[in-house]
Parts: sequence; structure tokens; C-alpha cells
Amino acid sequence: MKLATLRADGATRAVRLDGDVLVDLGAADLGALLAEPGWAGRAAAATGATYPVRGADFAPVVPRPSKVVCVGLNYRNHIQEMGRDLPEHPTLFAKFADSLIGAHDDIARPEETEKFDWEVELAVVVGAPVRRAKGAEAERAIAGFTVLNDITCRDWQFRTREWLQGKMWDSSTPVGPYLVTPDELPGGVRPALDVTLTVDGEVMQSDSTGDLLFDPVALVEYVSTVVRLNPGDIIATGTPGGVGHARRPERYLLGGETVVTEIAGIGRLENKVVKEKSV
Repeated sequence: MKLATLRADGATRAVRLDGDVLVDLGAADLGALLAEPGWAGRAAAATGATYPVRGADFAPVVPRPSKVVCVGLNYRNHIQEMGRDLPEHPTLFAKFADSLIGAHDDIARPEETEKFDWEVELAVVVGAPVRRAKGAEAERAIAGFTVLNDITCRDWQFRTREWLQGKMWDSSTPVGPYLVTPDELPGGVRPALDVTLTVDGEVMQSDSTGDLLFDPVALVEYVSTVVRLNPGDIIATGTPGGVGHARRPERYLLGGETVVTEIAGIGRLENKVVKEKSV
């Protein structure tokens, strides 16, 4: 199945893609749906109201996850381009729900940064509460996968050894449009999928999730050892080579660009970079 959270009539609705329409699943969003026991059966059987896919206004696939855990340095080629050794353990940092935007929303470029960068990522969406999950339990906890662009303020990221302040900026991180269940993907819970990112049509990143050092199951095991994972939580699995910060000369998003982030079999984000409005 391909599931999403749609904005419609001033609210949000959990929906399933069915041809050229989106079928209402009777829940306010995917986070609410995933919190229900037996959510998969309900989603498959739903026959609610329908909305056209054309022109659909997608919210973040899970609008209010209890946590967004991100992994740095998880593609071998990206680790090498950043001049680092292969890590023994995953490098973890966090984002917050306020940083998430929908598949076609504008990316807010803060005036405080001069080094605004892109990162295409496969993201895991959790579908069951787990703690210290191992093996089959970790596999079952994966509801599906989505696309995430881990937009980063590099100048803020590297102010200190801790990356959080470069990663959590408001309204900067597109995620969606769909959650795709593992049964639809080659490799299932360990999918091998082509990932690409373009800026104004120029290819900046192109790789396969088969290059991941720590795969999605291993990440669920590792993260759930540290903290309880809840339905709707998101784990961003890291980015491949081709980020602007590693280019010579360095390249960054200045504003006005269109960034397209795509993973085969899952979906496509298309977002314009705009100057953040003062509040």
C-alpha cells in the first residue's frame, strides 16, 4: 500500500493511493492510523470518500511524530567524501515535528545561514511500539518507508561538535508524499532503491540504498535500545555523496531554487526554496 496524510477542507486525513484517487481511511492523519491496532487491515479494507491525486496537498506523511531520529554518515561514499573513517556505531541526532513540511511545500531558508544544503534520505516509519527490539520484532515494527530531505545549515551544524543546531530549523524538512509498505518494495524491510536529488534539474545526488552501512532493521534495533519507538516515529537513514558542502567549490541553496528529492518506488518531493518570513 501507499499511504499519505492529505490536507483537505481545512483539516488532514489519512488516505490510501488507489489508482488516480486517494481513499479516506477514517483517521485524522497517518500518525493516528498507525497508533491503532490492526491499522494495516483497516487501511487495506477502507472504502471511504475519495480525493483526486492530481493537485493533492500533502501534509508531512506523519505530521506530529513523537520523535524524528536521524542518522549521519551512513552511506559509504558519503563517509569517504566527508573524509571520515567508517563508524562502528550509527551517528544519531534529532529533528522536531516543527521542522517537517509536506511534499510540495516551500522550504524556508533562514536569513541566519549562508550554507544551506540538501540531503536525500530514505526514511523509516515505525508502525508499532518497540523497545530493545531484535530481529523479527524490529522487522515487524517497520510500517514502511518514505522520502525525506534533510536540509541542513552547515555553518550552524559545525559551530560545535554536536550537529543538532544545524538540523532542526523550522519548516525546512520535506517528508512524504507516501508511506510505502515493505511488501511493495524490492528487498522488503531492507530495500535496495535508487535515490536522487536535483537542484533546478541538475543531478546532485544519485545512489542506491544498498550502500547503507547500517540498514533499516539494524537502525530500529539500535535506536529502540536507547529510546522507546512509537507508531508514527521516523528514522531518517542518512544521505549518499553529492551534498553541497563536500563539493569543490562548495555549493549551497541561495533561494529560488527547486529541489526534487526522489526514491524509486516510493515517491517524489518537489520543493521551492524561499526566504523564511519573519515572525
